[in-house]
Amino acid sequence: MPPREAELAAFIDELPTGAAMGHKVIAAEHPRYGQQAVRTAMSRLTDAGHLRWVKEHLTVEDHTMRWVTRTYWSRLRRSEEWWAGFVQARHGRDVTYDHQPGLARADEPEPEAADAEPDPAEAPEEPEASEEPSAAHRTLAELRAADRRMALSEAECEALEPLAAEWLARGATPAELTHALTAGLPSPVTNPGGLARKRLESKMPPKPPAKTRPKARVTRAVFVCGLCEEPETAVPLINGLCAECRAECGLDEAGPPPGVVPPTFLPGLRPVEPPVDVEARADEARRGAGLAPRGRG
Repeated sequence: MPPREAELAAFIDELPTGAAMGHKVIAAEHPRYGQQAVRTAMSRLTDAGHLRWVKEHLTVEDHTMRWVTRTYWSRLRRSEEWWAGFVQARHGRDVTYDHQPGLARADEPEPEAADAEPDPAEAPEEPEASEEPSAAHRTLAELRAADRRMALSEAECEALEPLAAEWLARGATPAELTHALTAGLPSPVTNPGGLARKRLESKMPPKPPAKTRPKARVTRAVFVCGLCEEPETAVPLINGLCAECRAECGLDEAGPPPGVVPPTFLPGLRPVEPPVDVEARADEARRGAGLAPRGRG
C-alpha cells in the first residue's frame, strides 16, 4: 500500500465508531493531507476492498422509517463477493441499539439488541452525519453576542463542545445553556474559556431517566458510491465506486505496475538527439528575415 494510503488507513482505524466519514471532515482532522488528497486516498482504499458505503433502510417499532448511511471499514482487504454477502446479512438485522450513521467496523461482531443496554445519557441520534457545526458548538460560538466578556476562540469552542453537547443531551435548551454561562459574570473576565469549563462541569444538569428504545430493524441495505453516494440501483458500482468517480480519481488509467521504471527512464535507453549547431540555426533565421548572416570572428 502506498505511504499516503497506509497513513490514512491507520488514521481511519483509530477513529471512534460513529465518526463522520466525509473526506472534508477527515481532511479537517488530518494533520498532513488536504481534501483532494484524502478524497483520492479514500477512493483507493475503497477500490482495494477496505471501505464500503452502505445505505440502510430502518423500520422502527413506532412505525417510523429512515435511511442511514454507514461507512464500513475492514482492516483486511475484502473481495466484492465478501462485501455482497456482508450487506445481504444486514437484511432483517435488529439494530435497536446500534444504528448510528458514520463509521462502523466490518471486522468486529456487532452486538445484538438482547445483549446491549441503553445508555440513558446518550445524545439523540442525528439522521445523517453533518459537516455543519453542532448545536453545542453554535451555542458556544454565539456567547460573544450574549456577553462580550464570554467571547470564546474556535479552539475553546471545540474543546468545550463535548460538555455543552452533554448539557443539550440531558434536556437543556441552548437558551438555558447560554444563561448558565453568562449570568452573574465577574468583571472583568480574564479567562472566559476556563470560566465556561468550570460552569459547564459544576452546573451540569442531572441525567434524564432511562427510556426504552423502540426496536429497529434493517429492512433494506444497498451499496452507494463511496464518493458521490449514488446508490447501486441507479448506477453500476465497481469495487464500491461508480465509473464517473473512478475516472475522476484516475483509478482506471493505464500505467506501469508499481515499482516498474519505464524503459525511457533507464540509463542508455533514452532517445538521443543529435547536437544542435546554434550558429547555423541563427544564420538560417537571419536569412529567413532578409538579413545577412553574421560574420565569424
